[in-house]
Amino acid sequence: MDVIFPDNSPNILEKIAKLKSALIEFVEPDFGLLDELLSLEVLTRLELADVRSERTVYRRNDALLNLLTSQDQCEKFLRALQRTNQKHISNFIRQDGGQKISDIVFGNTGR
Repeated sequence: MDVIFPDNSPNILEKIAKLKSALIEFVEPDFGLLDELLSLEVLTRLELADVRSERTVYRRNDALLNLLTSQDQCEKFLRALQRTNQKHISNFIRQDGGQKISDIVFGNTGR
């Protein structure tokens, strides 16, 4: 089931920025994600090398997330997450950090 977000919901770029500290903790960049982002033209070879040169997974994720600067890149990032068996992270982002699906569908955002 696809979830339709209201027009005033944050775009994917804004959601990723908001959730960055959590994403740094659990995105897995080392098992196909970076190569997928290269194939989707989200990363250049130079950017890929820069991200891979970071010593820890947390720093690699931080460097990667800092390179996502457009809505198009972020949509491709979500696609890459799905293609590399990280669909749960894509869902986490789309659901703005885990709002209950009923809150999204029925507009109970607590705002």
